[in-house]
Amino acid sequence: MAHLDISGIDYFLSDGRQLLNGVAFKVGDGHKTALIGPNGTGKTTLLRIVSGDLSPDEGSVNRSGAMGIMRQFVGQVRDDTTVRDLLVSAAPPVLAAAAQRIDDAELAMMEADDEPTQMAYAQAIADWGDAGGYELETTWDEVTMAALGVPVDRAQNRAASSLSGGEQKRLVLEALFSGPDELLLLDEPDNYLDVPGKRWLEAKLRDSKKSVLFVSHDRELLANAATRIVTLEPGALGASSWTHGGGFETYLKAREDRNARFEELRKRWDEEHVKLKELVNMYKNKAAFRSDMANRYHAAQTRLAKFLEAGPPEAIPLEQNVSMRLQGGRTAKRAVVARDLELTGLMKPFSTEVWFGDRVGVLGSNGSGKSHFLRLLAGGGSDPDKEHLPVSDVDIREVPHEGSVKLGARIRPGFFAQTHSRPDLLGRTLIDILHRGDEHRSGLGREAASAVLDRYGLAPQAEQPYDSLSGGQQARLQILLLELSGATLLLLDEPTDNLDLHSAEALERAIDSFEGTVMAVTHDRWFARSFDRFLVFGSDGKVYETKEPVWDESRVVRAR
Repeated sequence: MAHLDISGIDYFLSDGRQLLNGVAFKVGDGHKTALIGPNGTGKTTLLRIVSGDLSPDEGSVNRSGAMGIMRQFVGQVRDDTTVRDLLVSAAPPVLAAAAQRIDDAELAMMEADDEPTQMAYAQAIADWGDAGGYELETTWDEVTMAALGVPVDRAQNRAASSLSGGEQKRLVLEALFSGPDELLLLDEPDNYLDVPGKRWLEAKLRDSKKSVLFVSHDRELLANAATRIVTLEPGALGASSWTHGGGFETYLKAREDRNARFEELRKRWDEEHVKLKELVNMYKNKAAFRSDMANRYHAAQTRLAKFLEAGPPEAIPLEQNVSMRLQGGRTAKRAVVARDLELTGLMKPFSTEVWFGDRVGVLGSNGSGKSHFLRLLAGGGSDPDKEHLPVSDVDIREVPHEGSVKLGARIRPGFFAQTHSRPDLLGRTLIDILHRGDEHRSGLGREAASAVLDRYGLAPQAEQPYDSLSGGQQARLQILLLELSGATLLLLDEPTDNLDLHSAEALERAIDSFEGTVMAVTHDRWFARSFDRFLVFGSDGKVYETKEPVWDESRVVRAR
């Protein structure tokens, strides 16, 4: 049995702005509750409050059952974290603490091999066994076999950064669903997962008896797995919550009906307000000449005061209105030409041509080399001319390859990084980034910068540094910088992963009107519908082209 009861949560940011306002909902035993809402409304912050990482300014969180947590950083690990560290991060606190004591004792023994150190190590091993560590290692073996195809003794010391984002996600999700925790908090668990991985997650959510609160923007995942949907709705005093008691298939109609009802109630309230003010003014004028109207005048004043004290009905939730204007420009007819291109250790040689105006989806399982291919193009190809260098300072690692891939004349690649890694933007506010410009784009005056930020729904974050933004806000800023840079070839690596539903729809409209060529790695089944053709990175190491998306390619067969 596990449940979660969130009651009246208020949370203020360090600058005094209110982020959450009276958020309240419940996750019942066995329910799969999705938490959705526009980027920046506080979904991750709310999960951090539930997990105990942050304290609310008002309200309370009550729960029953042990809680397992997947935080948003999983999938973006690029430091010296190991596979074992990821597994420990998903373990219950008692076991995680016992594992840390073993690590500390092993380090101590490397520096001093005396009796006290040996005794401390022996005690750490005993504590690990008493806490159930050996049973957990058996589970970990099943987890690494399912996620990575190798046993835990071969996987545990491997650098997590050597795994794709989807492999990191799958590893931690396997550990959480196999573990003893009865309540799970999952922050965007579908990000980085390929479609077979998303289908696996949908089945896990449906079949598991655990209670789950998860954040997602994937409409198919929501439709296939969520039994309840909680929406964080932005307002003037922070985001409040609305709970829809059904799944996503009835959510949009229920929300539309609810907003229409609010609109009608507000219209009636405004009409009644006008009538009461007119009544007060009428009796005021009459009372000036007739003393017998004084009581009626005071009665009308009292009625108006009580009406205003009760206040208007609940306001219609603010709707996000994001407008993206990707422009592009004319280029050579052949935008990309690959000849016998082999991504070293990833894919067998292949050849392809991409023409001006094409919309090409790049599909395949995690770890197949899709992102490597996009990075190679983003760096200008095999032997880039100056005009083919990227239109931003995004960090693009070199991609070992054989054969060649060349970009056409006037092709200027603009790269959207899946991990949002932009060292050049760290510590800088959005208004400063746009105001100063760089060698790829002109600076904007503060008024023009504010206007374009408003168009992307980022005006409230104008004075915030890039690294303090939510994942979705960072994604929108990346797209905005591509708009300003003059890119003629958009290379988008999972662009919709962190975008809310409104922003993803805005991106699709912008791509549709973009004068140029678009290539996108995606596992978003809805987003892929707008592409003309697809390059599929197959499980046999071959790359082939299709007219329709192919979602069932399994993990590439290679030594691991």
